[in-house]
Amino acid sequence: MQAASDSAVAATRQIRALPDHLVNQIAAGEVIERPAAALKELIENAIDAGARAIDVELKAGGTALLQVSDDGHGITGDELPLALARHATSKIATLDDLEAVASFGFRGEALASIASVSRLSLTSRAANSESALRVRAEGGVLHQIEPVSAKNGTTVSVAELFFNTPARRRFLKTEATEFAHCLEAVKRAALARPDVAFQLKHNDRVALRVPAQAREDRVAEVLSRDWFASANRVEVVGGMLSIAGFVLRPNSAVSNRDAQHLFVNGRWVRDRVVLHAIRDALRDQMHGASAPSFVLSLTLDPRAVDVNVHPAKTEVRFRDSQAVHQFVRRAVERALSSSASTETAASAAPKLFGQQIEVSAPVQAPPRFTYQPRTETLDLKVSEQVASFMFGASRSHELRDSAENHLHPGAERGKLVTPPLEGEGAFSAPLDAARAQSREFASLPSGDHPLGFALAQLHGIYILAQNAQGLVLIDMHAAHERIVFEKLRASGLGKNTAVATQRLLIPTVMQASAKEIATVEAHRDLLAMLGFDLSVTGTNTLAIRSVPTLLADAGIEALVRNVLAEFDEMGVSATIETARDELLSTMACHTAVRANRALTVAEMNALLREMEVTERSGQCNHGRPTWYQLTMKELDSLFMRGR
Repeated sequence: MQAASDSAVAATRQIRALPDHLVNQIAAGEVIERPAAALKELIENAIDAGARAIDVELKAGGTALLQVSDDGHGITGDELPLALARHATSKIATLDDLEAVASFGFRGEALASIASVSRLSLTSRAANSESALRVRAEGGVLHQIEPVSAKNGTTVSVAELFFNTPARRRFLKTEATEFAHCLEAVKRAALARPDVAFQLKHNDRVALRVPAQAREDRVAEVLSRDWFASANRVEVVGGMLSIAGFVLRPNSAVSNRDAQHLFVNGRWVRDRVVLHAIRDALRDQMHGASAPSFVLSLTLDPRAVDVNVHPAKTEVRFRDSQAVHQFVRRAVERALSSSASTETAASAAPKLFGQQIEVSAPVQAPPRFTYQPRTETLDLKVSEQVASFMFGASRSHELRDSAENHLHPGAERGKLVTPPLEGEGAFSAPLDAARAQSREFASLPSGDHPLGFALAQLHGIYILAQNAQGLVLIDMHAAHERIVFEKLRASGLGKNTAVATQRLLIPTVMQASAKEIATVEAHRDLLAMLGFDLSVTGTNTLAIRSVPTLLADAGIEALVRNVLAEFDEMGVSATIETARDELLSTMACHTAVRANRALTVAEMNALLREMEVTERSGQCNHGRPTWYQLTMKELDSLFMRGR
């Protein structure tokens, strides 16, 4: 009996080839987990076929019917059965083709997988064919090809998805949820290819219709015109890399991640390297739980990116991820670095905190007043202590010089001198005079000075200013913090200079992976520049002998692991620059003018002028807004004027 049992077990363990329909169902489980996934594959096939218009029709969220029609080059009669065969494709033929994939599809799995779990109909007419042909498949079993009447292009109808895999069908969500995923798939395709027209119908109602159009119009149409109005254009070409699209300005960011659209060579993907680069570019502008929002298209040599790393092709792997990271970060930084005064180009009216400003007349210079420069002593003790604390005593004088001159480069040491605006002087008239003059400023365009002119200080914290649109509220500490930070960063303070360190009385020994040990050995000098003295003490142990003074109270082991992970994943230069900026941000916070300090009108106006020429002046180093515009319309609404 035992021998018979062993023989039966052995028989069940024999290696055998799986039947084709089962292989296709396994593949479908990896690629087609819901109607939206099938829809994505069909749309990508249509784009690969050269379609200029794609129509999508859904019923019951795509579970009852999912149909995609295109006007592409079509499929000839002898190729029609192959279109539903596993691993049959026109996209690649050799290994070299696979390493430089330029099309969306390339595995030849999608149609075969969809056909194995649905009742599928494929109708196509090639450009030179006299008639269209149709082939049907039910559960992966093909029927005879038959001639039909149809226009040039291809139509794929998928009915009763997962009808033969009830377990899979039970995992689907409600009709509304499945439709929402399908709508998102169409929107992603529409954003990737603004030159292609799209139409989506659900239960015979049009849910989305966009013609072939310019990229700007497509983004505004798909994501909303409000989103587009609050976004900055990104357009940079650098060697083999180029990036184009839009990034939502930080002051308009929200906590959800719905509007994060990244396209690599036209393919929508999720990529942590690029997302990290965007977050890095916004690290001192994004506040709290806000998430970056963007539509970006990254283009590079197909040989420089591997798209064959995920069954659904939603992830990629860059050959040189560090180069991509730095390129994207700098491109986004450049796009968001324009100050308020530089947003007055003729092609786009200036924007104040997301508000469009209409400039209908040439900019005129506001009237000037002569004045005697007012000076006052600036306490630099805190600034010098911070500099010595972080960079050592030998570098503290650089911070002192920068802080002394942060509003006027020609200031006498130890004095804060308010600089003139232009020409002969700035505003230092009494407050009553400033109020009187503000009536004149209200009638002038504010292209030169979009933040307007100071009226008063509120509770020693906020500056009230008037511009052509109404009232501007400025957080003076947050605004000055950004100004000082940008000046410190531009001065090169902290570059190629070792950060002040704190020696540990007893070295901390930590368990380390082989990758962490290799990172320490490869970048020991650069780690020392950041303030870390690390040494390898065993095959899997590291000794931590010193850390940056500013971070001495942090969890040392976790800190070291995070730094090493950053080195390994995102690149050495990005890690050093991020760490340096964090230190400079702390210095700027300590150096900036404090709340409850009384400022003259001249000093307040000088601060406004500095903001207008400072990059990223809309947010402080911690991502909080530095100013806010209240328009006359909003003020009238508050007081119910005109009602």
